[in-house]
Amino acid sequence: MAAQLLQLASTPDLVDRVYRTLGDAISDGSLAPGQRLTQEDIAQQLAVSRQPVLQALRLLKRDGFVQDAPGRGLLVAPLDSEWTRNVYQVRGALDALAARLAAERRYRIDPALLRQGREATRGDDVMAMIDADLAFHVALYAAAGNPLIEQSAHLHWRHLRRVMGAVLRDMRQREAVWDEHQAIADAIAAGDGATAARLVEEHSLRASDTLRERLDRVLHPDPHPAPPDTRRPA
Repeated sequence: MAAQLLQLASTPDLVDRVYRTLGDAISDGSLAPGQRLTQEDIAQQLAVSRQPVLQALRLLKRDGFVQDAPGRGLLVAPLDSEWTRNVYQVRGALDALAARLAAERRYRIDPALLRQGREATRGDDVMAMIDADLAFHVALYAAAGNPLIEQSAHLHWRHLRRVMGAVLRDMRQREAVWDEHQAIADAIAAGDGATAARLVEEHSLRASDTLRERLDRVLHPDPHPAPPDTRRPA
């Protein structure tokens, strides 16, 4: 296995830590789509026994991040643009609901989140960009005052982090997404639920279209590529 994973100390929540470590490696591309996974290699690199690795891999398979390999064993599940569209449809609906509920409360999303997001887009740390984006949307869910929204969105975000990790490395003008986040936050603070929901839905649709287009290019490269697309996901 090519990816180099940091060793983990033994703790009571070791299965969860192995799950999150492997999930992060899948999200940022360190574990590539189609890459075979073996319990022995993972356990050796993480300096843990095979049992927590086995349990973590079962959870990752349940959640759609790994799948059975031909013959035997497991591999990292391939990326799928149609699956991405389905995930964004659900996330967009949840985000629009959260925006309407947050606007009813005239909630003010912490401006520091927006500043941190803009700062992340100026660097080269893809996971920092993804984490900043997720932090904004988690704040939106919290602003809604309905904990079921965040719970429902959590698994979808795990899949979106993976797609974003595959395409964000080559995206330019990433800061445009934070202009959209700012507009959403402003509409919520003003109590304009209809506008906030519309902006969120448009935001989600643009992100879905852009990510799917970029993902298709990653999966099926054009031998005669056009100039790079400067649109950005969110």
